[in-house]
Amino acid sequence: MDDLAITVRGLHKAYGTIKAVDGIDLEVHRGEIFALLGPNGAGKTTTVEILEGYRDRTSGEVSVLGQDPGRATPRWRSRIGIVLQSTSDNADLTVSEVVEHFRTYYPTPRLADAVIDAVGLSEKRDARTRDLSGGQRRRLDVALGILGDPELVFLDEPTTGFDPEARRQFWGLIEQLRAEGTTILLTTHYLDEAERLADRVGVILAGRLLEVGPPGTLGGRADAQAIVQWTENGTQREQQTSEPTRTVVELASRFAGGEIPDLAVRRPSLEDIYLTMIGEQEGEEA
Repeated sequence: MDDLAITVRGLHKAYGTIKAVDGIDLEVHRGEIFALLGPNGAGKTTTVEILEGYRDRTSGEVSVLGQDPGRATPRWRSRIGIVLQSTSDNADLTVSEVVEHFRTYYPTPRLADAVIDAVGLSEKRDARTRDLSGGQRRRLDVALGILGDPELVFLDEPTTGFDPEARRQFWGLIEQLRAEGTTILLTTHYLDEAERLADRVGVILAGRLLEVGPPGTLGGRADAQAIVQWTENGTQREQQTSEPTRTVVELASRFAGGEIPDLAVRRPSLEDIYLTMIGEQEGEEA
């Protein structure tokens, strides 16, 4: 159990007859990045808020860093970091002033300059928060989330609204935190983000956890057939196969060893698998 940062057994949260969370079992290992995926209203936010100690549960057992978040203490809270989806406070303060102010909330905080450097805001330390770009404000959010040197960080849709370059820079920061041993629970709608960052992902729908596994094997992805696409006689064609190399060799012989027009070989992406899982489950419930 020492290897587990989060343990959940039979978690339920109901609002009258509405079941927001309907019997979730979950384990998150120390030092891993775990991504929780699901459509809006699936129960992600409710589950995470219970783990953070900000929402009561109806029933079930929950342990986060060895304690029940429903009976959170200030000391326990200092061991976790929370990065919300968006914040807009402290607009008139500089980056340094904001970080120095929040340092006073923690018993053993990181050095302010070290945190500012870690999130890539060194050149903006004297800039007012209102003058930061969206990506820079998000980095400041992360700085505040890791300021207390937490063992576990909750990231809620961390790159919403980022441009592609800013997203990839942010991914590097998250990977750096994991390399330092920080456990991270991430919620995201970006499937490429989950595939890039997460050691394991969990898919949640209608308050139930459908499946948990590494991105490369979720939903039988590792065993899924490849799709070979090409153009022949002016018509786009495709073939599903478990032996894509053999298919390409056969096509090459048909084209007399020349180029195969518009040749592409792909296996189902995490997004393909995710959408299939969600669609199949919704179809069963219809």
